[in-house]
Parts: sequence; structure tokens; C-alpha cells
Amino acid sequence: MKRQGSLWPRLICFPNLLQAARRAAAGKRQRPDVAQFLMNLETELFRLQRELADSSYQPGPYRTFPVTDPKPRLISAAPFRDRVVHHALTQVLEPIFERRFTRDSFACRQGLGTHRALARARVGAAKNPFVLKCDIRKYFPSIDHEILMNLLWRVVKCDPTLQLARKIIAASNPQEPLTAYFPGDDLFTPLERRRGLPLGNQTSQFFANVYLNPLDHFVARELRPAAYVRYVDDFLLFGDSKDRLNGMRGQIESFLFGLRLTIHRGKSRVYRPQDGVTFLGWRLFPDRARLVRGNVVRFRRRMRSLQDACAGGRLDLGEVRERVRAWIAHAAHGETWKLRSQLLGQFAFRSGCVV
Repeated sequence: MKRQGSLWPRLICFPNLLQAARRAAAGKRQRPDVAQFLMNLETELFRLQRELADSSYQPGPYRTFPVTDPKPRLISAAPFRDRVVHHALTQVLEPIFERRFTRDSFACRQGLGTHRALARARVGAAKNPFVLKCDIRKYFPSIDHEILMNLLWRVVKCDPTLQLARKIIAASNPQEPLTAYFPGDDLFTPLERRRGLPLGNQTSQFFANVYLNPLDHFVARELRPAAYVRYVDDFLLFGDSKDRLNGMRGQIESFLFGLRLTIHRGKSRVYRPQDGVTFLGWRLFPDRARLVRGNVVRFRRRMRSLQDACAGGRLDLGEVRERVRAWIAHAAHGETWKLRSQLLGQFAFRSGCVV
């Protein structure tokens, strides 16, 4: 496909910035910084438009905070005006890259997502006796800035758009320290290369898909497993031969060296679906899918928190129902009827009303 140019006018036009502001504010309108921006929306957007047009726009500092559920991670929150710019950029770039993505990547893509990935994996588990499960070691902290920019350059011909992407990538705050050597490196190479994208950015989610798109094409064209599904840095390859899948693992490792990535050796191996394989918080078998224990524990903990908030008047019953129904809809993608009945029967809200 030809590289795409003349994107800048579309990116900085007022309608694109307005749509970006609305998307960035979705579900966050009560936050002080968001409310203040929206109060002066037109003025703020024209100011952003002017800064982008004359190249004076500079990203602000990140606010970071740790989370431990489901695993320890550092989340980075950009200032709201920067999040508007992130959405404005991805609104223009995503449709262009979408035509180049395969249907095997499911994260952060319109019409796909977790449940579509789970459905694909369940079909693979039902039809194949073996599955290679791979996990990339410290994916977001490992993303190499120059490799990412080269992948963007292969598709985008518009220099101002590329410069904005570079500015956002370069402004990434320091991530988890990581030292890894790859073929051809000297002693100082890992120290000289900028790497790492902040978890929490709209652009980081999009760039993560761009970065592993070459892997998706390599698997589809060269390895050709019976089925393949990837969600961010977790992916499954299905087949009828354990030896062949182990051979694919070696080829994937070699391919990922070119992206300066390594797979997590302790988590990447061949399983038999009949023994169960964990993917996206589910344990998959040929004929069923069960929620992993950690998901159940987290839901029970969340229910207790909702119960306390409801009793204290901080949450009304309608909001509780909304949140619980969202979890029920998620859990319904597996064989969880008894589990759902048991869990929901344990909690009552307000005057003994069961949700």
C-alpha cells in the first residue's frame, strides 16, 4: 500500500479536535481538570489548534500512580489537553492502519475487543489438541522509540503528523528500568536507545498495535498455525503438533529480536487445551471456559466495596445495578451460571434488595 500524506489539515481542523475532546472527556466530565477545560471548550481548542499549527505545542508532565490489581503496574495520566491531542492523532491514523492490521489482533480496535478474542480462542481450543501460549516480557517498557517511528514512517508520509507522533513518544515519562541485549548490540546499546510507552495513553494503546503488527503478518504468512489470536502482548497459536508449535516459538523469538522484544520464558510454552490454558482472565478447555480464580476474588471484593458505598449513601441502587450487570455480561461469555447465582446471592443492598 502507498504511504498516506496530507493528513495534517485533517488532524488540526476544529471538528477533529472537538470530537477528540468529547472522546477524551467521556466518563470523566466531573474531574476538575476536565470540567475546567470543557467550561472554556472553544477557547481551549482554538489555542490547541494554534499551537499545533505553529509547532509550539509541547506535552505536559505526567501524573503517575501505581495499581496492584490484577498485577503491579505504573499508570501514567497525561494532562487533559494532551489527551485531546492524543485522540486527535489516533482519530486520523487509526483508519489508515486499520487496513494494514490483520484480523488476528483484537485489542483496542472497533468491533473487536476482549470477548471477540475469547470467542476466537475458544474455537481454537475446541478444534486443536495443542496451543502455544506466549507472553512478551515487559512489553510497554520495552517498546523502542526509533523502531516505532520507523513503523509509522512506512505508512505515514505527512511530516507534521510524524513530528507530532515523535513529540508524544519522546515525551513519554521514564518507565520501569530494563536492560536487554540483542544480536549486534555493543555494551552501551541498551543505554543509548530510548524505549518505553506510558500505560494509560490513548496513543500508547494504538502504538502497541502498530508495533506488533509485523509479528501478526509474520505468523499469518510464514508460520501459518491452525489458529492465531493476539490481545496486546498475549497471544495463542493453535495446532495439531507439539513439536511444530515449539518450532514456531523459536521462530517467534528470533523475529521479536528485530523489534528488541523477548518472550517471557516462564509463561511461554505449549499446553494441551484439555488441561486448560489461561487467556484474558479465563481458563479455556475444549468444551468450556471458566473465569480464573483471581477474577472471582476481585469481583467479590468489588461487590463488598459497592455494598459499603451504597450503605453510606455514596452510590445509589441504579449505579450498583449498572456495574453489576456489566460484570454479569462479561461472565456470561463462559459457563458461569452457577458461579453467578452463588456470588450474586451473597450480597444485598439497601433494604435487603438483592441486585
